[in-house]
Amino acid sequence: MTGDVLKPSAAGLSRRLAAFVHRSRWEDVPEPVRAHAMRSVFNGFGTALGGSSDQAVLRLTESLAPFSAGETATVIGHAQRRDALTAAFLNAAAINVFDFDDTHAGTIIHPTAPIAPVVLAIAETRPVSGAELLHAFALGVEVACRIGNAVSPSHYDRGWHITSTCGIFGAAVAAAKLLDLGENEILWALGNASAQASGLVETLGFMAKSTGVGNAARGGLVSALMAQCGVEGPPQPLEGPRGFLKVCSDQPKPELIEGGLGRDWEMLRNMFKPYPCGVVLNPVIDACLSARANPDFSADRIAEVVVRGAPLLKARADRPEVTTGREGQVSAQHAVAVSLLRGRAGAEEFSDAAVNDRQVKALRAKVQAVEIDAGTPVEAAHVSIRYADGFSVEVTEEVATGSLARPMSDAALREKFAALAHYGCPTLAVAPLADTLWSLADLADAGALMALARP
Repeated sequence: MTGDVLKPSAAGLSRRLAAFVHRSRWEDVPEPVRAHAMRSVFNGFGTALGGSSDQAVLRLTESLAPFSAGETATVIGHAQRRDALTAAFLNAAAINVFDFDDTHAGTIIHPTAPIAPVVLAIAETRPVSGAELLHAFALGVEVACRIGNAVSPSHYDRGWHITSTCGIFGAAVAAAKLLDLGENEILWALGNASAQASGLVETLGFMAKSTGVGNAARGGLVSALMAQCGVEGPPQPLEGPRGFLKVCSDQPKPELIEGGLGRDWEMLRNMFKPYPCGVVLNPVIDACLSARANPDFSADRIAEVVVRGAPLLKARADRPEVTTGREGQVSAQHAVAVSLLRGRAGAEEFSDAAVNDRQVKALRAKVQAVEIDAGTPVEAAHVSIRYADGFSVEVTEEVATGSLARPMSDAALREKFAALAHYGCPTLAVAPLADTLWSLADLADAGALMALARP
């Protein structure tokens, strides 16, 4: 990081971004982006239902319940409603708690978790159509991911949890758009968000991660509500000499926020996960499931497993000693062991019970190394399995399921939704909610769908 200011071309960046959000119309959003926004919200609802009964979400709910100011907004998968701020917090935590939500290629932001709960909460407090909700959501995702592009990769490398730190900006502008704020107020919302942007990678694998994601949603909504009441922010919260970009990145690239804005949509780089774990583990699990499908496969004969992949795989998922499902979500060793033993990798396979299963622990101990191949992209991995008799199996996955080049189908998303709802909220009537979400853009009252998310 050199100099005291960013390049002159960045002057007024925050205001220009606010102006873009203010001027944007639903008609300006291309149909593929609209459809993908709907899929993102649909997928987010599914992961929220799956996480609704997780201990982290239940404990967060218990801790915040005494301070909820009324019952105006739905906590997905729960019968009792909370105030809008609390519901936004808890729904964000539930969407992201299993790491089963969406992932933006290039930044690994999970954009739906901090942004969707905000627009959903607002939709229960004022008339909002499905198209208006999706429009605000798409703009929020665009802002969060573009800011993420501008601070990557050093932002995450420094230890900032980018879903939380950038997600709050997306949540703020999504709320501001749905509240029909003016350009100045949207700029203030960005400034209010900049004062709260936080979250640390150190919390991954622990319940505290959900605190950061929940705060991003609640903080974004608060930022817009404050701006609506005239709480002013700095004129350059992003690009200023002590603004978010420079403070939180070694080499900020502000031009990536504006380049192609309104033409090249980051929403289309948003991916959906087939497995509830860190995105770097998707190709590892794919490779293990492929190996297990071999007619000669035998878990009992395995003597050693070696995993090789991108540097991020080693940095984030080389965790042989895990004791909780939350830690298992970011453990290559656990992902390998449970996939090879059970032939599947759903929410149940990343539970506390699965992590502490005797057979899983025994096989996990045989995953001897996670090696770095600097030329391997995040969506690829190589798994080498050596049997006690010397025979070996080598499997390379070049493109992981759920990646941009191999996306999940709509049918697969529906199956994932149903499975997660059954896992986390088995008393809920799944079909009416799923069908309503799939036609979200056509709803006259988006808030009405939230009643279907309560058992």
